[in-house]
This record gives sequence, structure tokens and C-alpha cells, in this order.
Amino acid sequence: MIGRLQCVVLDCPDVLELARFYQSLLGGGVNQPDPRWAVNDDFATLHTASGLVLGFQRVEDYRAPRWPDTAHPQQFHLDLDVPDLDQAHHQVLGLGATLLHVDARGWRIFADPAGHPFCLLRG
Repeated sequence: MIGRLQCVVLDCPDVLELARFYQSLLGGGVNQPDPRWAVNDDFATLHTASGLVLGFQRVEDYRAPRWPDTAHPQQFHLDLDVPDLDQAHHQVLGLGATLLHVDARGWRIFADPAGHPFCLLRG
């Protein structure tokens, strides 16, 4: 092993908006005190209940990915297991997500408010 994953950082235009969106999905604390990161207008964190840390980095001329357009690649995506796909579907839409696609397997692909794709899967 060379190292451990410290956090996953997502580029976005508004760090607090995206941190709060993922807090609504995953729980946890936004901008919890942590000596590893300095939070400010350009960087926010979310310490999830599972221990995963997401970082959100402001990019001035942010260009959102366009799934599945390879000219604007998704760059990364998150898969989230949920107990009830229909309920989770409505919840994420209410939080500001956009439905992109329903896969033949029933997976639901959404974009977060900054355009990053994420999938809801039956857990």
C-alpha cells in the first residue's frame, strides 16, 4: 500500500451549496474543525457519518460534466446504496438534483447541483 484515501475533492462553483447538498444525502458535518484542511469561501468539507470526507473546491470558470457526453466527461461519480429507490429519487430531486437517466437495471443517474453525476442503487 502506498497511501490511504484522505478525501474525495469535487470542483464546483459554490462550495457550501454542494457541501450541504451532500450533507442532506449522506449526513455528517459541514466544515467540522479538522487540522488537515483550512475551510474558507474557496474550500469546504463534509465529514460523513461513515468516516468518508468529501472536499469541495471552488473553481472560477467551472464547467459541469455532461453525462454521458465524452466531450464534457463526468470526471468521477458516486454510487449510493439506498433502501428505497423511489423514495430516494424524490428526496434527491427535492434537494436540487437533476435526473439524467434510468438504467435498464433500475439504477437512477442524477446530477448534483454543480452537475456531477451520481447514481442511486438499490442497497
